[in-house]
Amino acid sequence: MASEIDHPQSWYAATANRSSPLPPLQGGARADVCVIGGGYTGLSAALHMAEAGLDVVLLEAGRVGSGASGRNGGQIHSGQRRDQDWLEARVGLDDAKALWRLAEDAKALLHDLIKRHAIDCDLRPGLIEADHKPGYVAHSHAYARNLRDVYDYPHAAPLTREELREMVGSDVYHGGMIDHGGGHLHPLNFALGLAEAARRAGARLFEQSRALRIEEGAKVRVVTAAGSVEADWVLECGDGLQDGLDRRVDTHVMPICNYIAATAPLGERAKEIIANDAAVADTRFVVNYYRLSRDGRLLFGGGESYRRGLRPNPGEFVRPYMLKIFPQLADVPIDYGWGGVLGITMTRLPFVRKLSPRVLTAAGYSGQGVMLAPYFGKLLAHAVKGQLGEFDLLARLPVPAFPGGPLMRWPLLVAGMSYFALRDRL
Repeated sequence: MASEIDHPQSWYAATANRSSPLPPLQGGARADVCVIGGGYTGLSAALHMAEAGLDVVLLEAGRVGSGASGRNGGQIHSGQRRDQDWLEARVGLDDAKALWRLAEDAKALLHDLIKRHAIDCDLRPGLIEADHKPGYVAHSHAYARNLRDVYDYPHAAPLTREELREMVGSDVYHGGMIDHGGGHLHPLNFALGLAEAARRAGARLFEQSRALRIEEGAKVRVVTAAGSVEADWVLECGDGLQDGLDRRVDTHVMPICNYIAATAPLGERAKEIIANDAAVADTRFVVNYYRLSRDGRLLFGGGESYRRGLRPNPGEFVRPYMLKIFPQLADVPIDYGWGGVLGITMTRLPFVRKLSPRVLTAAGYSGQGVMLAPYFGKLLAHAVKGQLGEFDLLARLPVPAFPGGPLMRWPLLVAGMSYFALRDRL
């Protein structure tokens, strides 16, 4: 029986590129840098540091890509998780522009990694943002113009209700925006490709090697159940799945559970659902997001839970969300359903910090990790070498601790998220 830390029984796992399990850490090891977490952030950090000649050990609690990096919707959004106008109001226009440029560099790195390392992950262009309320359309159209005029980004265009309906086979949306610079990919195969690239570059990767504690002294020591790593630097890249390892991260990054269903292949009906093969995300606070797979299935993400442990029968949990958008699919069976854990922050901005002189972290991508996390791994690698420019920009972002402390932060999160979910329905 598969355990919670294996790759889940998902469409991604069923179509994953071939990869062999990596050994667990046994006994003591020494490295320049110990990376905790085998998702996009950790794998990219390990790759870039190994390419720079550093001795790197990466510890993954389960299988590489078994967390959010191998279970997500595979969508590539432009910018940060928050819109640029939101950022302008809080960090000023100059920093908002710097964050946009950083995100565009992150997108370029994503494409470069896939090309340079020949990662077969079904990369395809196009992302539609669909407005579920009529009052949102004016903002979407103004936002597309703002990206063009202020941020010199020509790839976003407004969509009327009629234009969006030609692309997406649903009557529930009122307009929106298409981003030709966005896109989508097979997230698990991307993670597996990064792991193979890091391994070829010389990084030592260990699976089934959960970090249990970090001991800081003249060196930093990371302890697992069967061994330990002594290093000059430690990079905490576990995101929502490292909950309990380091309270300095736990107070700012909360794990939530998200769910995806994959239908049976739709055949000719696929083009009636999404005509242009773009990915789609709507404007709900608890967002619906979906795209077509390479074999013509609808991969639909919807619904969240704010408790420890995933829901049973995730496909049936997601199905009602899907049918609200596409009632014409009521006769189509769900072939796969799965859930995963992602890390969110109070402001939905990433939590990037120097936790102590030798311990760094990047986490809390809040659903924007496909595009941002590989770049943030590269930034962590640069920070180890003393290159702190963009790291310091991110470390200034407002990411307060969740209120309530260890006992009350979960109930308060549930109350807050339930309120915003109710607003979606009004």
